[in-house]
Amino acid sequence: MPFVKKACSIGLDSRAGADDSSPMSRITAVLGPTNTGKTYLALERMMGHASGMIGFPLRLLARENYERVAAVKGKDAVALVTGEERILPAKARYFICTVESMPLDRQVEFLAIDEIQLAADPERGHVFTDRLLKARGISETMFLGASTMKGLIGHLVPRTQFETKPRFSKLEYTGPRKLLRLPNRSAVVAFSAQDVYGMADLIRRQKGGAAVVLGALSPRTRNAQVGLYQGGEVDYLVATDAIGMGLNMNVDHVAFAALRKFDGRGPRALAANELAQIAGRAGRHMKDGSFGTTADCPDLALETVAAIEGHVFPPIKAVMWRNSDLRFISVASLLADLERRPKLPGLMRARDAEDHLALIALSRDADILSKSDHPERVRLLWEVAQIPDFRKLSVDEHAKLLTQIFLHLTSHQSHIDEDWLDQQVRRLDRIDGEIDHLSGRIAGIRTWTYVAHRADWVKDPTAWQERTRAIEDRLSDALHERLTQRFVDKRTSVLARKMKEGGPLPAHMAEDGAIEVEGHAVGHLQGFSFTPQKTDTLRSARTLAQAAGKILAMELAERAGDLMREEGSGLTLDDQGLVIWQGAAVARLRPGASILAPGLDLIGGEALGRELRESLTRHLKDWSVSYFKKGLAPLYALGEAELTAAPRGLAYQLAEGLGLIASKQADGLTQTLSLAQRRLLEGMGVRFGRLSVFLPALLKPAPRRLKLILWSVWKGREGASPPGPAIACAFVPADGEAWLAAGFLVFKDICLRADKAEDLARQLEALSAAGDHFVLPPPLCTQLGLKPDSLKDAVLALGYRHLGEGRFAAKKPERARREARTAASPFAVLKERFG
Repeated sequence: MPFVKKACSIGLDSRAGADDSSPMSRITAVLGPTNTGKTYLALERMMGHASGMIGFPLRLLARENYERVAAVKGKDAVALVTGEERILPAKARYFICTVESMPLDRQVEFLAIDEIQLAADPERGHVFTDRLLKARGISETMFLGASTMKGLIGHLVPRTQFETKPRFSKLEYTGPRKLLRLPNRSAVVAFSAQDVYGMADLIRRQKGGAAVVLGALSPRTRNAQVGLYQGGEVDYLVATDAIGMGLNMNVDHVAFAALRKFDGRGPRALAANELAQIAGRAGRHMKDGSFGTTADCPDLALETVAAIEGHVFPPIKAVMWRNSDLRFISVASLLADLERRPKLPGLMRARDAEDHLALIALSRDADILSKSDHPERVRLLWEVAQIPDFRKLSVDEHAKLLTQIFLHLTSHQSHIDEDWLDQQVRRLDRIDGEIDHLSGRIAGIRTWTYVAHRADWVKDPTAWQERTRAIEDRLSDALHERLTQRFVDKRTSVLARKMKEGGPLPAHMAEDGAIEVEGHAVGHLQGFSFTPQKTDTLRSARTLAQAAGKILAMELAERAGDLMREEGSGLTLDDQGLVIWQGAAVARLRPGASILAPGLDLIGGEALGRELRESLTRHLKDWSVSYFKKGLAPLYALGEAELTAAPRGLAYQLAEGLGLIASKQADGLTQTLSLAQRRLLEGMGVRFGRLSVFLPALLKPAPRRLKLILWSVWKGREGASPPGPAIACAFVPADGEAWLAAGFLVFKDICLRADKAEDLARQLEALSAAGDHFVLPPPLCTQLGLKPDSLKDAVLALGYRHLGEGRFAAKKPERARREARTAASPFAVLKERFG
């Protein structure tokens, strides 16, 4: 965060602290590697004074240590001051701040700066350097940080007394390891959100989940993610170098997935001391830790390993400096002051920071320059330029927002318009979307939280602060939820750990088949099929199935016994060829040896023993055979009858056609039938019609449904919709072939049930025999369920001529018979329509 020259939210200018020459002021630098207790020492020393202030490098750390101090001193005595959050009790004596937001005009007995080595950071270093040179406590000043700063601190602040703190635990290099072979309680470090998400996703698929920590996360989201790891819900943490400062976690091993990072200007290799800062997260207090790389990352150089293990690094030779004694005479003078170079050795002019670049961009706007015509306006412009670019836009894009804010503040209202601010805030108050959407909204609302803490910029700042904080909290909670959903399989992780520990897992199955193990929903049992709770990975599904294994085996065996004892009384067959028991599909028909002999496969039941599974399958197969034989008795009886020659051939064709064949197809056999054979077949329910040979008993809705099931299974198609009680259809549906299987004849664009088609053919013969022409009787439409135009088409399809005015006449006998039989062929229209 850029340096804030004036802490307007509390109405104080930031001037230099106490004079270094004061004999009462003790300056101490407590230096050493990570895990040395430096922060704990500083907090204890501060609380031993009547008042104090400590600056931390991160808002997250400030919040964490505010809670710690407030628990000891009481919230009325402790203030929290960051760019986006202010808690300022009237009688506050201890101030926990970010380094940029420290109200240095407050005189306190004790003052400390944490991570003082950040004075060398190209982006923020000038703020730490300013505190090093100017910020002092009345009685004691303390700088905390790495030993690499010792020489430079001694040079810049000669009266400093040094105290070196050794690391409590040992840090050891263990070399490269594959990502999925890292030990539990490992933190994997990458340097881009894309890499973090990719590795976290891989760990979730193979290990049950990972928490993620990135610098762009809000403190609330980051704490929630760290809580997952600290609470043992996941054993892995994937993070950027955001974990390198102050996040005290129970990490045993740190694995670097990369050794280069983008620092805002370009990619560069990390220095040994930067790697050490991150690796030092492994092993806390007296517990040793280890560090290494992942297999895809280049190995660490031996000298780098030695430096990290021995905590020995080259000293920092220069720190970043930017002039903080600014004149607000004009924008030009302000820019000139910011560009001034240091005179002391060991100080290096900082590269242009975000606020400096924003000021340059704003100064190019003529309207802004015209309004920056006196010192107070120039100071205001600088304060607006210091609004952090949380959204990480380009300088020009960020400057557009700053321009709008400045113009509002310099309008006649002298504050940001309430309606405009409401629009900006309201559009961010949404918790829908994915991780990137929520992260973007959090970055956006942080801008307005920062603005709301400038008391002279908005009306009713307290209300705006509460509103923006509430929105950030909602967005942060939603982001934590999305991150957890994407990268943590809580159920699988917990169950896998429990199974690894051994011992029985308490399981329960509800009446609806829902199975819970250890209080976690693991799946649902329908019939004999276990469906694991929805997971993204095969490993997760296997874990859930294993967790449910014991209760599944017992329940399936009991269900199989119940089904077989019922002897089919509870079984039904649906239109898709599924055998249903107690509302669940337990078996599926499949193509068998013939259309009348489908096969059957059990659905589920993998946990059943082999013998029981085979017995259950046989039982269901026997039931399906008897089910079809009962519903299609005439057809099966015909196939099982002891017939000879032509009758047997005709019976075979009827079986293949599910009780219906066109007369033309049957001519070769019907013409060879003797009278006795014909009567035998008629006695078995066969009807010889003008257009077809069929079994009238199979034209009723119930047997039609069974025939469609057999046809669908044989053809390998989804169950066709049965015609129901229909006797005619004025068009050939898309599944016209299924209607043929159900017992309907197709006449070009018209379907007629076989018996009704025969009735029509018989009546037309009688009408044509009575004279040269005939008129169709009106009741005929009702009898056939056809409209007049459709009936006319059917008559024409049967070989009759339309003479006009409703009169019809027969064609030549041979031609009429030929065309009628062709029109009634179950395959003619299909061949014409479908090739």
